[in-house]
Amino acid sequence: MTDLPALFAAWSETLGRGSLPDAGFGRLFLRLVRALAPVDEVVVFAYHQDARPIDLFSSFTPPDYHIFVTLYQAGPYLLDPFCRHARERRAGLWRMRDLAPDRFFSSEYHRTYYVQTGLAEEVGYFVPVAGATVVLSLMRREASGAFSDAELLPLAQAEPLVADLVRHYWGGVAARFGGTAGPAPGPWARLNLTEREAAIVELVLQGHSSESIALRLGITTGTVKVHRRNVYRKLGISSQTQLLSLYLAERD
Repeated sequence: MTDLPALFAAWSETLGRGSLPDAGFGRLFLRLVRALAPVDEVVVFAYHQDARPIDLFSSFTPPDYHIFVTLYQAGPYLLDPFCRHARERRAGLWRMRDLAPDRFFSSEYHRTYYVQTGLAEEVGYFVPVAGATVVLSLMRREASGAFSDAELLPLAQAEPLVADLVRHYWGGVAARFGGTAGPAPGPWARLNLTEREAAIVELVLQGHSSESIALRLGITTGTVKVHRRNVYRKLGISSQTQLLSLYLAERD
């Protein structure tokens, strides 16, 4: 149930404020969303092309910060559905489950990294700003369970307000990335993979099934499997765990 007094109190703090530090606006945002729905944790990242995302605010304890921010920025962000959606610069409130590939929750990325978060659900406000996208993630722990439709409704209704606030306070965040260089080249060319093989292993690591990859690339499922076997042979590996380790090492 929406806590209107808390919502209005938080909103009033923005009136007449031309600027706020990251932590100040982050705490204000946390109060706003908790007045709308039961939210356990919040983390805010800015994304710019293939650059390492910048953490703008989080509500984590130090141990959780290590998992959700430090480890994430070290490489797993590259396979995060939120990161990939942010690069497409599509605005709105999105559930992780609606953006994730069909095999995401059984992928090696999920087993080796995401499971450490202990989350029941993650939803995010996606706000494109000049040259970047700000993603404000709202999280529910396993003990709290996923968001219900009734809990998501006021969060969705608040999306225009959140977007306006983000554009006001974080609209210039792209300048923090420095330079205007394009995306860095992928790691697979250095490992002697063809363009088609590279596309397939990227999709495998994101959590797409062979059937999903075939549909996306307009090829048969059998062809996908042949390419996967060829990649494993070229790289001298035998598992997706080794493939993920190699991918993250090459991206570092």
